[in-house]
Amino acid sequence: MAERSKLILPTPSETDQSVQIFKAFGDQTRYRILFLLFEHKLSVNEIANLIGISQSAVSHQLKILRQTNLVIGKREGQSIIYELADRHIINIFKQVKEHIAED
Repeated sequence: MAERSKLILPTPSETDQSVQIFKAFGDQTRYRILFLLFEHKLSVNEIANLIGISQSAVSHQLKILRQTNLVIGKREGQSIIYELADRHIINIFKQVKEHIAED
């Protein structure tokens, strides 16, 4: 019982941030965008064409993904090219793909 008393829960802020990330992954459109960005750096137009939804819908989803620090956009000329924010997000995708492949 003494061991259990040493367990520490995440702070409310850590919990909120974690839940927001899982919510972002929980939406099919956002997941598909993240999956594409796992493979390539892409513009809004390219994402819209690949997924088959409007540019405004992609932009809306990218805004949510930027707010959760899952993607970043870098200006290249008149376009903004999106990519996964960091190696942690890439590792999450690798682990999910490995987990699915186990079945």
